[in-house]
Amino acid sequence: MIELLVVIAIIAILAALILPALSGARMRAEGIFCLNNTRQLALCWRLYAEDHEDVLPYNLGMAGSSFRTNANWVNNVMTWNMDSDNTNPATITGASLGAYINGAVNIFHCPADRILSPAQISAGWNARLRSYSMNAMIGDAGILSSNGVNLNNPGYKQFFKLTQIPEPSEIFVFLDEHPDSIDDGYFVNRAYDFQWTDLPASYHNHSAAFSFADGHSKLHHWQLSQTTPASAPDRAGLPLAISADARTDWNWLTGHMSVENE
Repeated sequence: MIELLVVIAIIAILAALILPALSGARMRAEGIFCLNNTRQLALCWRLYAEDHEDVLPYNLGMAGSSFRTNANWVNNVMTWNMDSDNTNPATITGASLGAYINGAVNIFHCPADRILSPAQISAGWNARLRSYSMNAMIGDAGILSSNGVNLNNPGYKQFFKLTQIPEPSEIFVFLDEHPDSIDDGYFVNRAYDFQWTDLPASYHNHSAAFSFADGHSKLHHWQLSQTTPASAPDRAGLPLAISADARTDWNWLTGHMSVENE
């Protein structure tokens, strides 16, 4: 009996030592997969532009509207309800980037994003379909950019063509978005009002994956707890005002959103 207890104690000690390492390895692997997803999305985005004389895919705000179109880069709106947009792959494969993904719908979903509402869990769902959004200053935003600038950020350039982006390595295109703020594929924050309207995700040890217009991807680590609320339904508290002494993360994101109009 004593020997058995000793063996059990040794197993418990080994488990305590090994499990954190395994958890850390899983988190790192998910971060690598997420980076690869954003890189693949950026490649599809560039291929689309090359096939359309440098014109970028439509990036339309569709949340809160009955308006839908497959001309957009993605044609779904994520919710915490049982809407088919949350799981229907045709909302991706039938949209404008669908022709460039070779059926690989999984690249639109971060492997660390397993966040569901109680109703979705009860229905046996494993995950929602999409975790990524596109920078609102990238692409034709329809009525919001019909006069050549984005009404959300009139002091900044709206990029309609790939060749209009002056520093492609500094302007992000895709990011994984907080599950409570992701709805349509249009990631927008107004640079002049200092509040989070849409919030980046923080699945990867308080980091989010970004892909940039030159094709590279990176994990960016957030510095402030306000930027990293729990990844759960109705936990982000948006819109979220940002005080003058807590704008480190905000400044980084808006600094890689666009460039000021001359």
